[in-house]
Formats: sequence, structure tokens, C-alpha cells
Amino acid sequence: MIKRIFKLIGILILIFLVSSLAGVVYYKMAPVQVTPLMLIRSVSPKGTPAQAEQEKHWEHRWVPYSEITPLMERAVRSSEDGRFYSHNGFDTIEIRHAMEEAERGGKLRGASTVSQQTAKNVFLWPGGGWFRKGLEAWFTVLIETVWGKERIMEVYLNSIETGPGIYGVQAAAEHFFHTDAEHLTAEQCALIVAALPNPIERDVGNPSPYLKRRAARIRKYMKQQAPPPSTY
Repeated sequence: MIKRIFKLIGILILIFLVSSLAGVVYYKMAPVQVTPLMLIRSVSPKGTPAQAEQEKHWEHRWVPYSEITPLMERAVRSSEDGRFYSHNGFDTIEIRHAMEEAERGGKLRGASTVSQQTAKNVFLWPGGGWFRKGLEAWFTVLIETVWGKERIMEVYLNSIETGPGIYGVQAAAEHFFHTDAEHLTAEQCALIVAALPNPIERDVGNPSPYLKRRAARIRKYMKQQAPPPSTY
């Protein structure tokens, strides 16, 4: 009986490894049209009743990386992951800083990279727990290895939640600014990114004073960002 149990566990692990690798390889080229978060929000929305109604019928349109203004990538790095092109999916420097702050009595903050957020957005569900974090780490390693940095950023920009029922920068550009992702201004890019920690409560279309200040800081950092390395 014990041998059968271990054999079954081994088979299940093998199925998971093969299927997860197959999924990552598939999405190396194919657009990500639906994510787990889109499905979760559509059946279990959050926010006000009006926002919940929006989440049931999401807005999302995939666009190639070449049709997204470079300002958007620069805004993301300025706010979310300044060492995106120098780490292997896990920013050990930022993780150490977060742990040191917690040891000094501060609140333990997240240190997720764009790669980790992309892995979570495409393959997993929101929330915490060591099991989900373990899966997130596995998928992060896979996409860093199979996709590369430009593809990770392309998928990230096309799958992030940018408002109630709004996913990806193209949908955000259309919904909030009546334009395309290719024509977003630096200010508009900064506003979209400034809302990312909580896009349900932070309204890009009607930004609060706090959101405007946060966006202004992001625009300042954007000017200091170097362009992506030519190797990517």
C-alpha cells in the first residue's frame, strides 16, 4: 500500500512538472487571453456594487510588445522592479531589505519581482501561503528560463489588473484615456502603474491627490531609468 501511495505521488508530481513546462512553452508564443484572476473576479468580484458589475464582464485586449509605448516598461521598472534586468527572477537585495525592515519592527512588505508577479498572474491564484509561494517560485524559474525578460514584460503588461474588470495596459489606455497603449504619455503610464498595488480602490480615471503624488514620484524615477539592455 505504501509503495502504491508513493508511486501515485510520483506520477502526480511528474504530471505537474510536464504540464507546467508545457504551459510555459505554449505561452512563450501564444497570447495570454484569460488568467485565473479574471475568472475569479468574474464569479467573486470585490469593491462597490458598480465595480463588482464591471468585474463580471472584463475588458482585455492583447497587444504585441512593439505596440506598447516604452514609457510603460520604464514606469513599471521605476515602481515595481528596478533591478528587473539584473536579477534571475528573485531580487535578493530587495528581499534582504524587506527582512531587515521587519527585524527593526516594521511591517513585513512584499518584495515580488515583475517575474514573480507574472508567474502568479498567468498560472496561479491571488493570496498567500507557502504552497502557493512555492508554486510561484517554480513558475518564476520556468518563465525566466524559457521566456526571457522581454517576453515576461510583454505578458506582464498585457495581464496586470489595472481597474475593476480591466486587464492589461491596452484596456487601461482605452478605458481611462481613450487611446492605445502605443500612444500613452509618461503621465498616463505613471498613473496606471501608481494604481497597481490596489487598482480596485485606486481610480486611474479619477485620481486622488495621493495617487497623483505617487504618479509624480514614478515620473521622476522614470527619467533616471536606463533603456533595456540590447541583449533583451
